[in-house]
Amino acid sequence: MVAKKSNTQPDFESALVELEKIVEKMESGEQTLDEALKSFQRGIELARACQQGLRDAEQRVEKLVSKNGELVAEPLPSEDE
Repeated sequence: MVAKKSNTQPDFESALVELEKIVEKMESGEQTLDEALKSFQRGIELARACQQGLRDAEQRVEKLVSKNGELVAEPLPSEDE
């Protein structure tokens, strides 16, 4: 079954799995130059999607702290702080 191409970004896990498959295929050396270039281009798109997914997840990460006996969600400090 061939996966349909869509304009929506794949989720992080799907992008990572596809990226790993592309790397394996490219490392095998069995692709034509044109196929390798297309794989490389798709790999770049997937790597960017993974990076964005990690940035988004990092922004949502919260830690629980105890204040006055209650657990309160606070954002984690960024690397810049």
